[in-house]
Amino acid sequence: MADDLLSQLKTMTTVVADTGDLEAIRRFQPTDATTNPSLILQAAQHEGRRARLAEIARHATDVDDALDSVAVEIGSEISALVPGYVSTEVSARLSFDTDATLARARALIERYGRHGVGPERILIKVAATWEGIRAARILEREGIHTNLTLLFSFAQAQVCADAGVTLVSPFVGRILDWHKAQDPEADFEGDRDPGVQSVKRIYEHFKGHGYETVVMGASFRNSGEILALSGCDRLTISPALLEELAGTSGTLTRRLTPLDAETHAPEPLDEAEFRWAMNEDAMATEKLAEGIRKFMADQRKLEALLAELRQG
Repeated sequence: MADDLLSQLKTMTTVVADTGDLEAIRRFQPTDATTNPSLILQAAQHEGRRARLAEIARHATDVDDALDSVAVEIGSEISALVPGYVSTEVSARLSFDTDATLARARALIERYGRHGVGPERILIKVAATWEGIRAARILEREGIHTNLTLLFSFAQAQVCADAGVTLVSPFVGRILDWHKAQDPEADFEGDRDPGVQSVKRIYEHFKGHGYETVVMGASFRNSGEILALSGCDRLTISPALLEELAGTSGTLTRRLTPLDAETHAPEPLDEAEFRWAMNEDAMATEKLAEGIRKFMADQRKLEALLAELRQG
């Protein structure tokens, strides 16, 4: 048995590649793969894709059609390389529009179907706003699986679990970023990392109350955060950190273990309670807004690239 840390991690956690890089996926052989607007932009800028992007741009009815065509084409290629889920994100522009999110999610699933990829293989990524979670609740009841992303607070996680979403993606590294900016001299190593603490709390809450929603730690800044969450349901990891883990020997100890549900789930938060909890959590409020803005900035870059190719 290989003693590298990545091989050991795969025995206790489902490893997910956080990339649109097909070569990295082939190399590290993850179970699932996640994408987002930033990763799709990186993949789309590969020189070998320019001719295909130009073709997509010329035949698209509008910019949204072109964006979804690119995302689904890359996602379909990834689906041929992994046995599990591929996550594809609804436009961040729709983060506060439930109806538009529903329409876009359904269209993505239909588009995947035309590529021969069934809905059981796809996780529709939606920002964990109140409106996004409402849309996810409806999609799940339609048989469309969802991944609630840009998740920074316990309130977001609780409402997602009560909505019956398939998977949540708490962002470890971005939580750490915020706390480091607030207190640059603090020691956030190991279990003191606030992003690690957030995922552990969510994991223990879900397992202790019998929720079926999968917890997938995301947005890692270093391999120590990953190792501190070994045993979590899923961890989505960048190619650079996957390479580091694969090249590091040692003994990995499982840190998270599922518990039997012992208590009844708490009463669901209503909209006012959710919004108040977010208002009281400056980190979650700021990082959610920032995350939406950053995803939209990269989406606009992709839109500009497609517009240039369409004209060219």
